[in-house]
Amino acid sequence: MRETARAKVNIALHVLGRRADGFHELDTLFAFTEAGDALEAEPAETLSLEIAGPFAPALDEADNLVVRAARALKKTYAVEQGAALRLDKRLPVAAGLGGGSADAAAALRLLVRLWGIEAAEADLLDLAAGLGADVPACLLSRTMRGQGRGDRLTPIADTLTGTPILLVNPGSALETADVFRRWTGAGSGPLPDDPLAGGNDLEAAAIALAPTVGEVLDRLRAAPGATSVRMSGSGATCFGLFESEAARDAADAALAAERPGWWRLVSRLI
Repeated sequence: MRETARAKVNIALHVLGRRADGFHELDTLFAFTEAGDALEAEPAETLSLEIAGPFAPALDEADNLVVRAARALKKTYAVEQGAALRLDKRLPVAAGLGGGSADAAAALRLLVRLWGIEAAEADLLDLAAGLGADVPACLLSRTMRGQGRGDRLTPIADTLTGTPILLVNPGSALETADVFRRWTGAGSGPLPDDPLAGGNDLEAAAIALAPTVGEVLDRLRAAPGATSVRMSGSGATCFGLFESEAARDAADAALAAERPGWWRLVSRLI
């Protein structure tokens, strides 16, 4: 059995302030790409995880969110079977794409099918919330507004499905905590009625830590046919939404020639 851990993209991310629990109050629009990490599972007596792919060396197989998600699901539903899991890690780590959260969410979706668990969506969302703030949104993997820590989800009218997107990361790993520590405290307030008119309040902090993020944004904004350009999450991945696949592909080809060391992903929003 296979499941895609789709890349999470913050189309807009507004930071409203610091909470009493040390986290930050957010207002964000989540969207997801067709492409992402790939997770496979086979029946087995015990739980195991093998990680392959270009970004596998950055991960710990023994203490991975996929394993934690599997153990939590197994315990919650008293599952006796195990599973041999294999993760093809295609998305960069610490990149603002919710990679670990998406992997954990994919594990929940996949193992519910493999183990034949009958679980209500609300119960799975509660379990997901215990694994991380982005895991509930990644579990649903559809366009949603996220508030609170990003785990209070509200469906919105989806006008983004099928939009061509180009993701670009300059090779800078940014830890979420470091970026939030650099945040000045000046936020943009709640998302506007049209979230595409919003922005990402963490861009300045990320650029201060990794100046190449600013170069990525500048190059994407200069690309013909780009309609919205922002950083996703706490970075360092940035994205451009394009008016056509031809415009997106032209921007991708130009970046491949000019900055061959940058990671890029061509996809569409689902």
